[in-house]
Amino acid sequence: MTTRTTDTGEAGRAPWPLARVLRDRNAGLYLAGVVVSGFGSSALGLAAGVWVKDLTGSDGLAALCLLALWAPTVAGPALGTVADRVRRKPLLIAANLLPAGLLLTLFAVDSRGALWLLFAVLFLYGVAGVVQDAAESALVAAAVDPGLLGDFNGLRMTANEGMKLVAPLAGAGLCAAYGGPSVAALDAATFVLATGVYAALRVRETPPERPTVNWRRQTAEGARCLWGHPGLRPLVLAGGVTMLCAGVGGATLYAVVDNLGRSPAYAGVLYAVQGAGSVTVGILSGPALRRLGPRRFGAAGIALFAVAVAVRAVPSDAVVWASSVAVGLGLPTVLIAASTAVQRETPGPLLGRVSATANSLVFAPNVLGLAAGAALVETVGLWLLLPALGTVLLATAAALAPARRPADRRTPSPA
Repeated sequence: MTTRTTDTGEAGRAPWPLARVLRDRNAGLYLAGVVVSGFGSSALGLAAGVWVKDLTGSDGLAALCLLALWAPTVAGPALGTVADRVRRKPLLIAANLLPAGLLLTLFAVDSRGALWLLFAVLFLYGVAGVVQDAAESALVAAAVDPGLLGDFNGLRMTANEGMKLVAPLAGAGLCAAYGGPSVAALDAATFVLATGVYAALRVRETPPERPTVNWRRQTAEGARCLWGHPGLRPLVLAGGVTMLCAGVGGATLYAVVDNLGRSPAYAGVLYAVQGAGSVTVGILSGPALRRLGPRRFGAAGIALFAVAVAVRAVPSDAVVWASSVAVGLGLPTVLIAASTAVQRETPGPLLGRVSATANSLVFAPNVLGLAAGAALVETVGLWLLLPALGTVLLATAAALAPARRPADRRTPSPA
C-alpha cells in the first residue's frame, strides 16, 4: 500500500490549476520531472530519424526509429504488470536510469553497420517508457491529492506539448552541429535529472503482496478490471477510436498543405499552432473535468476535434489555422479524461496493469491509423476522407456522452 504525504492541505482551494498543482509538493515535483525528461525524449524523437537519414540517406530506415519506439506499446498490458509486482517509486527511478545508461552506448553508432545498436536501444527505450508510464500513473494516484489529479494530468499534457514545441528543434540543431551522440548524451542527462526529482517524492510504500497467480493471469486481471468497469471502458474505447482517426488524419497533413498551395515546410507552422491549442487545453482541463465529468469533457473535445478534421478539406489558410487550433484543443481531452478516470477508479494493486492496458488500447490504434491514412490519402480525395473522419468522430462523441448529467461529477478516490 502507498500512502501520500504532502506539505499542504489547502492545495484544492488555490484559484488556478497551476497554483493548485505547484502548492502540492509531490505534484510539483512530478511536473518538474515530466518537463525535464520530456525535453530529452522529444529532442531524441526527431534527432534519431535525422541521424539515421544522415548515415543512410534512407527515408524508410529513418521512419523505423518511430516504429522501434512505439512497438513496445503493444505489450503494454504485460509490461504494466511489473508496476503491480514491486514498489512503484524504486521502479520509476530504475525506469529512468536504465535508458540513461543505454543511451550512452550510442556513441558507438558511427556507420550504417552499427544501426542495429541504435534500433535496439530505441526499442528498449520504448519498453522502459511503457513501464515508466505504468509506474508513474500508479504512484501519482497515491502521491498526489485526488482533487488535483485532473489538474495534474492536464498540466502534464501542457508540459509534454510545450516541450514538443521547442525540444525537437533543439535536438535537430544539436544533431546537425555535433552529431547524433550529442543528443543521446543530452537525453541521458535529462533522465538522470528526472531520477533526482522522483527520488525526492515523499511517499511511503509497503511491498505488494506476493502474487498468487502467474504473470499471464495477473495481466488478464488488469484487462478484465478495465473491460468490466462501466465508467472506464467507454472512455478508453472512445480514446482508441479518436487516436485511430487522429492517425488517419495525421497522414493527410502534407496533402492538406499541398491543397493550400504551400511548401511542405508549412506543416511545421501547423504543428506549432496545434501545439499551442494543446498547451491551452491542458491548463483548462482541471476545472472543465470538475464541471463536466470525464465522459462529457471527453465527448465535447472529440466533437470539437471532429469538426476541426472535417473542415481541413477547405483550401483556406484561415480555416486550416483555425482547424489546427481546434485539433490541439479537442484531441487531448479524451486522453486526459481517460487517464484521470483510470487513476481515480482503479484499485491500487491493479493500477499498473490497468493503466498500461488502457494506454495500449488508446495509443496503439494511432499507429494503425497512420498506416491506413498513408494508403487512403493516395486514393481518396480530402473532400471525402476528412468529412468521413469527422462523421466517425461525431458518432464517437455521441456514444461517449452520458444520457444524463451525473448528480455527483467528482469521482471519489478508492480507499
